[in-house]
Amino acid sequence: MTPRILVVEDDEPLGEQLVRTLRRGGYEPTWVKDGDAAAGVDVAPYALVLLDLMLPGTYGLDVLKRLRARSDVPVLILSAREDAADKVRALSLGADDYVTKPFWPDELLARVKARLRRPALERTADAAVVVGGLRIDPSRREVAVDGAPVELTKVEFELLHALVRRRGAAASRAQLVDDALDPDAGGTERTLDVHISRLRKKLGREGTRIATVWGIGYRFARDEAPA
Repeated sequence: MTPRILVVEDDEPLGEQLVRTLRRGGYEPTWVKDGDAAAGVDVAPYALVLLDLMLPGTYGLDVLKRLRARSDVPVLILSAREDAADKVRALSLGADDYVTKPFWPDELLARVKARLRRPALERTADAAVVVGGLRIDPSRREVAVDGAPVELTKVEFELLHALVRRRGAAASRAQLVDDALDPDAGGTERTLDVHISRLRKKLGREGTRIATVWGIGYRFARDEAPA
């Protein structure tokens, strides 16, 4: 089945180029040209969304927030804005990648293919996940490294689960705080670092899979052997 991709771009020449490029890559694009239309689209049929930020109508980041409220569809931001703060903001709101304009068509296709090779974020998945020597069973709330059980606190387990669900992609500090820490119990981005440090130690060699992404947060390696 041909993957369907939603293109949200108001610039006519660029939108036409994106449609041509995606069709050449074997995808089925649907193009909408303003934020209001994009905010109302049912994204369930789509494998990926390419989202411009500077849109007429609803702003791109507001479109992203609405998408994330109801869907885990991968979202690649397309923007002429190169400021690091914009990238961090987009990633913290749930974007999967950030592509700066102008870009080569083949670069975009490579990013699309790479994103579609990764599994979408699974909010309700209860199946056990095995990455290297690490096994995490969400339904039983059990973790093992090389077959040996690892005792984690509730917060440590939730952090690990959040990272593993997004494995291969950067998870912002704000996302991880929302997923695993209780603000009423003093959970903050500062205490997040302490929990991550303890989690790495408990996981031993497999803990090196949790990489720091400077300026954003953390990323769990998909399947590469840890150093």
